[in-house]
Amino acid sequence: MKTVVIATGNSHKVEEFRQILEPAGIRVLAASDCGGMPEVEEDGQTFRENAAKKALATARALQQTVLADDSGLEVAALGGAPGVHSARYAGEGGNDGRNLAKLLRNLEGIEDRRARFVCVLAVASPSGEVQFAEGEVCGRIAWQAQGQGGFGYDPAFIPEGYEQTFGQLPQEVKNSLSHRGRAIRQALEAGII
Repeated sequence: MKTVVIATGNSHKVEEFRQILEPAGIRVLAASDCGGMPEVEEDGQTFRENAAKKALATARALQQTVLADDSGLEVAALGGAPGVHSARYAGEGGNDGRNLAKLLRNLEGIEDRRARFVCVLAVASPSGEVQFAEGEVCGRIAWQAQGQGGFGYDPAFIPEGYEQTFGQLPQEVKNSLSHRGRAIRQALEAGII
């Protein structure tokens, strides 16, 4: 069985990678299972820059090929925010709950709820070669958080064609629609995983 090392400290992301890749016969390990992940400042202006930075730093530290992702939510009425700052939207020390609460506060009274989730995967080798795959899913932001599933902004994001949030949908449905699921499938089809 092929093994992929994921450069993230986010256990929710690792679990999503497992749910999507293991049925394809690919074993998923977190970088922490392989000796750890270096501290990487996510100061890029794009998801692509941040994904590449994490993947390269971890590949060099572990001396093996790794996969990293950078993803986030872009809301039209907020000029694309939170964007690359999605994980830190409520400020340093923020968490999923605070980020979600800030998003909903910032959208109070705003009718235009269009949004999209974006995911960029970077697969990097210790020699510095990087390959990318991308996925996105369009939808809208609910008026209030709904559902206990998923993580991050999932309880507020309603994908196009659905009336339930990612937080309400069964995990396998979310994975089939999500930005991360789409990016992973693109990477598999391109043969970079």
